[in-house]
Amino acid sequence: MTLNTFKNALFSALFLVISFAGHATEDTENKDEKEFNAKEMILHHVKDAYGFEIIEWNDEPISIPLPVILWTDNGLTTFMSSAFHHDDSGNTIVEKNGGKFVKLHEKIYQLNKGETAIIFNQDHYPTNATKPLNFSITRNVFMMWVSVALILLIFLTTAKSYKKSKDGVPKGIAGFIEPLVLFVRDEIARPMIGDHKYKKYMPYLLTVFFFIWINNIFGLIPIFNGANVSGNIAFTMTLALVTFIITTIKGNKNYWKHIFWMPGVPVPMKLFLAPIEIIGMFVKPLSLMIRLFANITAGHIIILALMSLIFIFETVWISPVSVLFSLFILIIEIIVTAIQAYIFTVLSALYFGMATEEAHH
Repeated sequence: MTLNTFKNALFSALFLVISFAGHATEDTENKDEKEFNAKEMILHHVKDAYGFEIIEWNDEPISIPLPVILWTDNGLTTFMSSAFHHDDSGNTIVEKNGGKFVKLHEKIYQLNKGETAIIFNQDHYPTNATKPLNFSITRNVFMMWVSVALILLIFLTTAKSYKKSKDGVPKGIAGFIEPLVLFVRDEIARPMIGDHKYKKYMPYLLTVFFFIWINNIFGLIPIFNGANVSGNIAFTMTLALVTFIITTIKGNKNYWKHIFWMPGVPVPMKLFLAPIEIIGMFVKPLSLMIRLFANITAGHIIILALMSLIFIFETVWISPVSVLFSLFILIIEIIVTAIQAYIFTVLSALYFGMATEEAHH
């Protein structure tokens, strides 16, 4: 890494830390009424939401609302998330299509018929409201669409660049993408799957690698205010499930034999190993799911926790320590965005290779 590259990464990370601090400050300075709750602030930033809060101006947040799409007893109900007026406490009631809706902790509830306000039990759980079927466009869903559009733009532009090139030398964005594609092919797919079978898995491996990487990068951009797609367990579960399905479908006779009746070992040992191998079939996708989710979420939580120290100790003297440690963690996070995409792709390729490996004689 050159000195200029390091300087650019350092300044970028510092900008991100300052932006994170700004968001933390907005959450703690509003309405001078509540005692600062670090847990509440951190959870607010790492979980999904129904809009993008850009900045706070004159004690009023400026945000980009997203459409709320619900299926209720009265049919399809749609409205913009701005109808809740940034209220996440359940006090603002939105009346649409004959129903009354409230937003509580980034979850939308429909009040039962005849109710005029939400009622909580001793655990602060609503007792007179139910969750309708929710097909809303949250910020994580929106950013997934953006990442898909960006991937299509990148690769269509790259393909067009190759068509125009007379000497086959990549130019422009193709010059940046080609080494990455070759890296996935030569350092991941070929060694893990084999020279004769890797090609059919390349589209999936490339898609997973760039999809995870780009979404991880978006999660670090402050303007998107925590659109932390890879930090959503449903997102990582879906990717892991697709890997599991491909592995299961493509598994050959040798793969299943090693699971249910391990060759080359005594029969009592086969009976002992079979349950372990069967459990291992499901542990592999679970490890994929949890590893990506935990690593991405942990980085955000650590940064926000370090920033929270300023407000917990209620002194600016702790701020240099908080900012410096947050800067250090954020630099690591920038690296982790690519590492986690790489690890998920490597392990997926490894599982495909294990499923398609031929018996050795």
